[in-house]
Amino acid sequence: MTSLAFAATGAAKLAGEKHLMTLVADQLASRIFAKDATLWGPDAQAESAIRLGWVEAPEVSSALLADIAALRDELRAEGVNHIVLCGMGGSSLAPEVITGTAGVELSVLDSTDPDQVRAAVSDRLATTAIVVSSKSGSTLETDSQRRIFEQEFTTAGIDAKSRIIIVTDPGSPLDVSAREAGYRKVFNADPNVGGRYSGLTAFGLVPSGLAGADISALLDSAEEAGEMLRDDDVDNIGLRLGAALGGTSPLRNKIVIVDEGSGMVGFADWAEQLIAESTGKLGTGVLPVVAGPNSPEVTGGAEDVLVVRLVAGDSDVELRENEVSISGDLGAQMMVWEFATAVAGRLLGINPFDQPDVEAAKVAARGLLDATPAPTAALFTDGAIEVRTANAEAAWLVGAATVTEALEALFGALGGDSYLSVQVYLDRLANAPLAEVRDELAEITNRPVTFGWGPRFLHSTGQFHKGGPAIGVFLQVTGTEAADLAIPERPFSFGELIAAQAAGDAAVLADHGRPVLRLHFTDVAAGVAQLKTVVAALAGRQLDA
Repeated sequence: MTSLAFAATGAAKLAGEKHLMTLVADQLASRIFAKDATLWGPDAQAESAIRLGWVEAPEVSSALLADIAALRDELRAEGVNHIVLCGMGGSSLAPEVITGTAGVELSVLDSTDPDQVRAAVSDRLATTAIVVSSKSGSTLETDSQRRIFEQEFTTAGIDAKSRIIIVTDPGSPLDVSAREAGYRKVFNADPNVGGRYSGLTAFGLVPSGLAGADISALLDSAEEAGEMLRDDDVDNIGLRLGAALGGTSPLRNKIVIVDEGSGMVGFADWAEQLIAESTGKLGTGVLPVVAGPNSPEVTGGAEDVLVVRLVAGDSDVELRENEVSISGDLGAQMMVWEFATAVAGRLLGINPFDQPDVEAAKVAARGLLDATPAPTAALFTDGAIEVRTANAEAAWLVGAATVTEALEALFGALGGDSYLSVQVYLDRLANAPLAEVRDELAEITNRPVTFGWGPRFLHSTGQFHKGGPAIGVFLQVTGTEAADLAIPERPFSFGELIAAQAAGDAAVLADHGRPVLRLHFTDVAAGVAQLKTVVAALAGRQLDA
C-alpha cells in the first residue's frame, strides 16, 4: 500500500489554512481527475483540454508493460544490454530518476556538447540500443543525436535499424519517418499529456523498462496515490503541497528542494523542471532551487524562500519555520507533485500546461544557425576565460577588467528578491565538479542560486527565466571543445549547435532586460579550474567580511 506523509510549518502551514477549505469546496481534486479543463480560466481552457491525460496515466500505461518487457528480453537475448536515452526535458529527467532510484543503468544523452556526444557514441556501441524520445517529433537535439548514432552503428557494421527505438506522439514527423525507416520499435505516447507530465507514460517507462527498472511497481504505486489524490478533503496531500507551493502570502517564490535520504535519486531535478516550466509565466511563478541539506538557502531564512524536504517515510525530521516535508515512494510522489503543480497553477492564476517562452530560445538558436554570424569579440580575456555580455549597454559591467571584477559586477545587479542562474554549456559528465560552485555562489550573494547544464535546462527552468518575474541575474559558461563533431546530413556541427543555443538564449534574456555575463573557456579544463579558484576566493572574502 502506498504510504505518503506531509508536514508544514510557518507560511506553508498558513497557506493551507487559507486555501484548503476553498479548494475542497470547489471540488478541485475530483474535477482535476474528471479532466475539467475550465479550472485554470478561459484563456487556458483549450490547452488544458488536451493536457490532462496524466491523471489516468498509471492505468493507461499498463498496456505498454508487456511490449516493453518483450523488447527488453529480445535485446538481451541478442547481447544488447546497454540502453542510451536521447531525450530532452521531461523525456530525459523522468527516466533518469526512475532508473537511478531503481539502481539500474541508463545512459542519458541530453546534450549537444561535442565531447559528451562523442563519449556516448563511443561507449559499448556493440551492445547498445538507443531510445529516441521526442513528443513533438521535431526536437533538434534528439534528431541530431539519432543521426550520429545511426551513422556510428552503420560504420561499425551494425544494423542501425535494429538498435533504434522511438518514443513519440502518434502522427508526429518522427512517428511517420521512423515507421518508414523500419526502426526496431515505435512506441506512441498519449498525446494528451504534456512533456513534463509524461514520466508515467511511454516517455518515462520505455527507456526505464528496457534498462531493467520495475515499472509495473512504479505504476501500481502511482495508481494508488491517484485514488487518494482525487478526494476532496482537507487532508489531501496533493492539495496541501499545492497550497504550499503556490499559496503563500506574500508569495515565497523560491522553492528550495532538499533531499534528505528520500531514496529517490535525482527527484529534485525532475521536480525542478515540472514546477519551473509549469508556473513561470505571465510575470509570476515559483522557482525551484535544487540544494543540499547544508546549503545557504536552507539555513538562511530568507523571506522569499520556502524549503521543501524530501524525506524517508520512517524519518523523524524536525522542521524549521517555513518548511515542508514530504515522504513517499517514487510512483506516488510523481503523481503528487504533478497534481500539486496543477493546484499551484490555479492559485497563481496561470496555465500550468503551456510553455510560451521556451520556444523563443529555440527560434533564436535556429536563426543563428541559419545566419552563422561572426562571433562577437570578447570584452577582455583573463587567463583561460574570455569575458562577454549579451547586453548591448551593460552599465553594470563598466570598469571590470578581470573575471573576479566581472563576477562582482554581476552580483551587484542582484536585488533583495533576485536569484542567480548559472548556466553551463559544457559536458556535464566530464565537468560535474563545476557544480560545486553553486553553494559558494549562494554564500557570496546571499541569494538563491540555480545551476543548470545547457541545453538541458532550456527545457526546464528556461521557461521561468523568461516568463516568470523579471528578477533573474544570469551567468553563462561556454567553452571551446578540443574537437568538434559533425552532424550527419546537417549543415552545422554539434559545436556550432551548442554555441547557437547558448548565444540564442543569452540574447533572449538580454532582450528581456536581464543582466547576462558570459564566460567562455578557451581551454575547458583550465577554465573550470580558474573559475573554481576565483569563486573560492570570493567566498573566502565574503566569509571573512
